[in-house]
Amino acid sequence: MQEDRPLICVFCGSRPGGHPDYVADAEALGEGLARAGMGVVYGGASIGLMTAVADATLRAGGPVVGVVPGFLATVEIAHTGLTEQHIVETMHARKALMAERAAAFVALPGGYGTLDELCEILTWRQLRLHPKPIFLLNTRGYFNALLAMCDHMVAEGFLSAEHRALIQLCETPEALIARLAEA
Repeated sequence: MQEDRPLICVFCGSRPGGHPDYVADAEALGEGLARAGMGVVYGGASIGLMTAVADATLRAGGPVVGVVPGFLATVEIAHTGLTEQHIVETMHARKALMAERAAAFVALPGGYGTLDELCEILTWRQLRLHPKPIFLLNTRGYFNALLAMCDHMVAEGFLSAEHRALIQLCETPEALIARLAEA
């Protein structure tokens, strides 16, 4: 693998979503990361937004590292064309290996799994278990309700403003790639 390229951990849906903008932004992100000299580490599947990011990165010449638990390898249909594919025992092992390999984290739209990964990596950052930046790609305003909830947690005294600021928001793949290049 091209070790000189930083890997960006991408959390995103195993479904494509209900609007073509989700897949378009996932593909633009993957392509843009590769063209900017970065690669991707992700959940290792060949479905949904996950494969859109991975395939676009590969087409543009970037490395892609997949990490999938054995029990999901057939359910999520493990991607067979990656630079590296790791089969691990558990979901926790998946998240730990992705975090270890990542220079930064990006969440795209997704469901419970995406939120689980995002919340865990935010918690790890809050607890100072890593110093890496965390971004949201806010395609079609997807994360607006989550951000409102975070603001509500601050207002109600359950989250500090400092920890709320750990989430960096970008509205387009191009803006996100520019921010990653600065990080």
